Amino acid sequence: MIIAVDGPVAAGKGTLARRIAANYGLEYLDTGALYRAVGLKVLRDSLDPSDPKAALNAALNVEDISLDDPDLRAEKTGNAASIVAANAEVRTTLLDYQRSFAKRRPGAVLDGRDIGTVVCPDANVKLFVTASSEVRAQRRFDELLAKGERPEFNEVLQDLHARDTRDSNRGAAPLKKADDAHLLDTSKLDIEAALQAVCHIIDSHMEKD
Repeated sequence: MIIAVDGPVAAGKGTLARRIAANYGLEYLDTGALYRAVGLKVLRDSLDPSDPKAALNAALNVEDISLDDPDLRAEKTGNAASIVAANAEVRTTLLDYQRSFAKRRPGAVLDGRDIGTVVCPDANVKLFVTASSEVRAQRRFDELLAKGERPEFNEVLQDLHARDTRDSNRGAAPLKKADDAHLLDTSKLDIEAALQAVCHIIDSHMEKD
């Protein structure tokens, strides 16, 4: 069982994917964390995320960054991740790891931007999780506040729009809904309601099999 969960930043896909994995006893991989690790390594090496050579070198040495590093969730790391993720060589370097992870038994849930379209196009169930820009910006704003930061909502919204544009328009594996993915808008759903809707989709698929 491979479940692909795609969607834009702050749509709630990460939280939802973790709950799906726990509910069905599957492995879980936040593929965005891999790109954040690459972005963080570039920043810690005092290099430019838009430098192709620096980004590729960071991807080749991504194991230097722990996926539990708290700096992975920093706003500047997220922006750097969005930039390095547009690098085709970086994506190729990380692709084999993601596909290998997906084959773990008894199955896996992977969330990201291109899971259903590129990483696991043959996934058993594909979900595309989204929400309005304002709702996503508010979620990110609240998350930053909870960390003790003092963000400006308009700046958070502008950064979100910029990341959406980069993710959707990049030449390498752009963010888009797979043709056979189930669309879930979480703008008006809490995590429990979203999980219930997704479990209905997954259970229906399992019954057909």
